[in-house]
Amino acid sequence: MRTIAVMNQKGGVGKTTTSVNVAAALARQGRRVCVVDLDPQGHASIHLGIDAWDDGGPTVYDVLTGSQPLDETRREVGPNLCVVPSNLNLAGAEMELADVPNRELLLREALQQTKFADDFDFLIMDCPPSLGVLTVNALSAAREVFIPLQPHFFALQGLSKLFETTALVTRRLNRELRVSGIVLCLYETGTRLAADVSEDLMAFLEASDADVPWAGAKVFETRVRRNIKLAEAPSFGQSIFDYDPSCAGAKDYAALAEEVAAMQAATAATPLLRAA
Repeated sequence: MRTIAVMNQKGGVGKTTTSVNVAAALARQGRRVCVVDLDPQGHASIHLGIDAWDDGGPTVYDVLTGSQPLDETRREVGPNLCVVPSNLNLAGAEMELADVPNRELLLREALQQTKFADDFDFLIMDCPPSLGVLTVNALSAAREVFIPLQPHFFALQGLSKLFETTALVTRRLNRELRVSGIVLCLYETGTRLAADVSEDLMAFLEASDADVPWAGAKVFETRVRRNIKLAEAPSFGQSIFDYDPSCAGAKDYAALAEEVAAMQAATAATPLLRAA
């Protein structure tokens, strides 16, 4: 099972849109996929048609606080596709877990007590737009990191903070963690700025030391173009493939999922979960 944390401390860059639609595209390919919603806003859950606040069902909050096993919180939302939902209860988790030993490893430990590695091909964790304990839990449980990035100048400056965080987690909590992919979202074709930022990013990665967690990171060839249909789909509780499968957004995420599936198979087995 490939375990992927989708993270960016900046909001509005396409993080949840990427998590949900890559998951949906992989499921359409016949891969078994589970999305873990770690954002207290619950946007990934809502995007997939689940309002975990209204239905009162168990959420990832119950997993992190130890009141429910992870297997009991996953919901099937389509063929080959499940979600572990979230709601606003998760907003208080950082304070509630302040004195819990090894609080950064709660999600990893919960995964080790499941059969997720047998049941799914991909586990995609949608992180909140912050670098707090929820994101660190995802990074401690994952083997790969995908970073959605809007191709603007300031996005490159924020990227250095993301890299520092992954390096810190790699040193202290999870030596298997690597930044494996960067997704350029909200891409405006034909603009010089987007092309310049893309070139600068690839040049930076090529010049990075071989022993850093982002060494060898792939800048996906697929650029996710700015598309209003991607913004409309969540309000209908649908992935872009259910909402408008013929739009540019669906075509871009289908192509991106093909790239994700074709990445080196070395990421397929996660040693962190073998002990389960």
